[in-house]
Amino acid sequence: LLQLVESGGGSVQAGGSLTLSCAASEYRDNINCMAWFRQAPGKEREGVAAISDGDRGTYYADAVKGRFTISRDSRILTVYLQMSDLKPEDTAMYYCAASQYYCGGGYWLRQGDFQPWGQGTQVTISS
Repeated sequence: LLQLVESGGGSVQAGGSLTLSCAASEYRDNINCMAWFRQAPGKEREGVAAISDGDRGTYYADAVKGRFTISRDSRILTVYLQMSDLKPEDTAMYYCAASQYYCGGGYWLRQGDFQPWGQGTQVTISS
């Protein structure tokens, strides 16, 4: 059973940086898209960034473009989310998830296609 475990969350001041990690428990050749989502209190969960398995194409929500970078290290089955210039509105629980579908064409935003999900890691940004 594939499991995803996030880490790296924490509390930082606005303008600071954090790097989140998502470690997969095993390799699955049917996983084509890995993504990060977040959910702030009282808000719906939203897509943050995604990376394709094959061409490593990356996709970002407008709110994080230019500040966040998603990457992956296939050797250790880990996906990263480097976050810089953090803002209080980035405060949320961050989740990583895997999908057998390709990321492109907006498909990375279809949360229902993602399974499994990690347990989440909290990111808190103070002003």
